[in-house]
Amino acid sequence: MTVTVKQNQARGPVRRLVARWASAGMTGDNVPSRIRAVIEQQQDDSERLTAWIQLGIVLFFAALYSVAPKTYTGNLMYPPVTMALAGFVAAAAFRLIVAHRGRAPGWFVGGLIVADMTLLLLLIWSFHIQYEQPPAFSLKAPTLLYVFIFIALRALRFEVRYVVLAGCTAAIGWMVLASWAVFADPGMVTRDYVHYLTANAVLIGAEIDKIITILVVTAVLSLALARARRLLVQSVVEAAAARDLSRFFAPETADRITGAEHQVRPGHGEAREASILTVDIRGFTQLAKSLPPSDLIGVLVEYQSRMIPAIQRHGGSIDKFLGDGILATFGAAIPSDTHAADALRALEAVIEAGDAWSQSRVEAGTEPMVLGSAVATGRVVFGAVGDESRLEYTVIGDAVNLAAKLEKHNKAIGARALVVSETYDLAVSQGYRPANRPQRISGVEIVGVEGPVELVVLAR
Repeated sequence: MTVTVKQNQARGPVRRLVARWASAGMTGDNVPSRIRAVIEQQQDDSERLTAWIQLGIVLFFAALYSVAPKTYTGNLMYPPVTMALAGFVAAAAFRLIVAHRGRAPGWFVGGLIVADMTLLLLLIWSFHIQYEQPPAFSLKAPTLLYVFIFIALRALRFEVRYVVLAGCTAAIGWMVLASWAVFADPGMVTRDYVHYLTANAVLIGAEIDKIITILVVTAVLSLALARARRLLVQSVVEAAAARDLSRFFAPETADRITGAEHQVRPGHGEAREASILTVDIRGFTQLAKSLPPSDLIGVLVEYQSRMIPAIQRHGGSIDKFLGDGILATFGAAIPSDTHAADALRALEAVIEAGDAWSQSRVEAGTEPMVLGSAVATGRVVFGAVGDESRLEYTVIGDAVNLAAKLEKHNKAIGARALVVSETYDLAVSQGYRPANRPQRISGVEIVGVEGPVELVVLAR
């Protein structure tokens, strides 16, 4: 008889889900709320990061302006650029406060983007007043480069619409500034490139180039962001799948499925030395007949919640729940040089956890529970079987069968924890030291096992 440990092949369905959600825009009702919540959390974090970066840029620009020579000689108490910068700092601080207070609705974020870009363009426009020059002077301000920074910042949120909104606002705003310069003083328009560079002149083609550049950068960023968003969703989905797999399967096996460089295919197995631990509740079959379904499941959950940590704490891999039985492996999914010692330590932890559980049931006025457990060691084959649509990870070997038979033999000799002497001696050589004095029994006949064996009783 062979015990098979079932593990589903999960990567294909994950990819199909990613493709379906990405094609639907990842905003509809077909996207699971938990996936949408993770993406929204990423967007909230990005909004806070954007607010901090934007505030830093504004403060940096204000510092540069503070050390630059000033030529304003007007009668206003505050120069225009100073007033524009003050408004920009206030807006950046307001955005930062909003970002940290919680999730803002989309229309509000869009409004802030338009307001930020408008303030930046007003700041650029105010330069000709600050330096007492014609409006064409503002069109040559290198501060235009900050427009591209503000557009790029919107990509941190992984939403194309905000990048498009920032880019379109910047393009329209620059068109307005250029038109203002032309209509304010039509004589400033020139077709001489040298004159344009060396004087306060407006070259229509140059301003069109700037607007086209803004729009092209926006389009390229939007295209790249649309592709990056698909990768973001794929990453979120696969991370969620890995967490789910680790709940249903042993973490080691889940890591093999989700972290495999190539898709897991049937027919590939690995032979290695491993130890197998089986645990079972005595008399559970009769108990199951007398309990309501909900109470029965409650007992199993309570039992497994105590056994699983005890096994995993010592490196065990929970491969299967066999009704009230638990099958765990040591050194099968991941090779180990101490698999036997780890298995016996886990066995002792299981017995200790079982005693505590039984005591708590007695104190609660319910009947106690007695566990039987056993460990066997040997060469096993660990691999995937099935076809491309349904795969199972399987552990095959005499050690699997022997562990099951030893566990059943506990009842025959009045023990709760059994191992064969070879397994015990191997565990000792690997550093295991028993908590209690073990008892050796020679010449034991076990049903289904050829010839007499020597057993070691670790608990009665």
